[in-house]
Amino acid sequence: MPTPQTKKKLNEAVRRLPHTPGVYLMKDRVGTVLYVGKAKDLKKRVSTYFQPSRKRQIAQPKVTAMIELVHEVETIDVKTETEALLLEGRLIKEYKPKYNTDFTDNKQFLLVRVDIGAELPRFRLTRNRKDDGARYFGPFVHAGLLRKTLAQMRIKFGILLGDAHPVRLPDGRWMRYDDARAEIYKAAEPVSVEEYRGFVEEACAFLDGKSREWLAKLKEKMAVAAEAREYEKAAELRDQVQAMEATLEPARRFTRTTLPLPDAPAEAMASLQASLELPTLPQHMECFDISHISGSFVVASMAYFASGKPDRAQNRRYRIKSFVGNDDFRAMEEVVGRRYLRLKEEGRAFPDLVVIDGGQGQVHAAMKAFMFHGLEMPPLIGLAKKEETVIFADGREPLNLPHHNSGLRLLQRLRDEAHRLANGYNAQLRSKRIRETILDEFEGLGPVRRKALLDHFHSIDRLRKASPEELQQVEGIGPKLAAALHAFLRREPSGPAMQKGDPAAPLRLH
Repeated sequence: MPTPQTKKKLNEAVRRLPHTPGVYLMKDRVGTVLYVGKAKDLKKRVSTYFQPSRKRQIAQPKVTAMIELVHEVETIDVKTETEALLLEGRLIKEYKPKYNTDFTDNKQFLLVRVDIGAELPRFRLTRNRKDDGARYFGPFVHAGLLRKTLAQMRIKFGILLGDAHPVRLPDGRWMRYDDARAEIYKAAEPVSVEEYRGFVEEACAFLDGKSREWLAKLKEKMAVAAEAREYEKAAELRDQVQAMEATLEPARRFTRTTLPLPDAPAEAMASLQASLELPTLPQHMECFDISHISGSFVVASMAYFASGKPDRAQNRRYRIKSFVGNDDFRAMEEVVGRRYLRLKEEGRAFPDLVVIDGGQGQVHAAMKAFMFHGLEMPPLIGLAKKEETVIFADGREPLNLPHHNSGLRLLQRLRDEAHRLANGYNAQLRSKRIRETILDEFEGLGPVRRKALLDHFHSIDRLRKASPEELQQVEGIGPKLAAALHAFLRREPSGPAMQKGDPAAPLRLH
């Protein structure tokens, strides 16, 4: 059960929440996610949980029981309710919270799967993303609108859906099915495999978000039909536009692209060298990422790839030393400087390519590190998340590589490894702090004796296992206090999720 101090912090944190759409995560004292919910207005929705109501306690005993376990509320702001719905589903599937009953069957949202490896790739609907080499688009919230959009795409692009049955001709080309339905609508004549793959690429580009041109033409036709008083046709076109806009807008957000390691790392490195105009093949690459929670527990990571593959023995983790607070640029400048100053001092070679997880600001911060320490800078780029844009440190124009470029895939895997490493380290430090803060809740134990206990036992886990006699070996811990502390530690499973006096709650993801 939360202490009065923790409850006070929670109430203060709720008062700071914005009146914006978002997702909230209820966590217990060890950071376990108890519940994930969405909100049109975060402040209004989350505050209802912490307003005492006898009526709610009777009608919703499960919610009341959960609130007694909550020690932390984490929120994520989004732009729309639809985005909140998508993110809520994704987080529930990821964390499987005890108090969530929806989404647990993993059957809420549809994806579009394109089996690129087939001779004639089909566009099928599925609910599960697999690492099978296929291309996946989505998730899509509106199943009915998605089906309407695919029907229109079938006509517009000439793609085959899952139930199509085209006929192969003796010369190897394909033709329409031999009844009234046209399977390959776009072609009046038989088409070759190469021609059909061109149709597929156009449709995939549309699902990737490049839909403005087609939508603009449909809106123009709709206006012409309305002006000509062809209201039925205008209404039909309006419905098509609305279906496509509602279907495709979420597809550009909250999507996890499957990024299999390229079958030929040498080919991926060669592609990257050519695309980025690097002087040498990027055999050795290093990527930096910064992770923190509202400026707390600021850490950094460096992921290392050799010959196109992860070499985790060479990965590095960093705690920020030069300042306290929330400044990604200063943090990036510090860790880049520490890494390459050390390599220089040890006489070790710099990598063939340095990748920064971020945009122009992070790249500039990394460049400052090289200049400040008088180091010769190797080829350095940034990979901006939103559009996977490559930012060049040498001043060249930003570059967007094709979605399935093998060099881009290699960069993404490197960036994702750095991201995994940084977030894992951040979580580890938070978990350690969470365990240690349990001593803050034991009355009569000041900072000096708390420190003495941790210095003696080195961890909360060892402290829990200690007998009263072993506790008395610590200076300042007498028999009575040792017995009370022993009973307290055996009763309490862990410490609170918030730091003592931490004004940063509610926490934001970075």
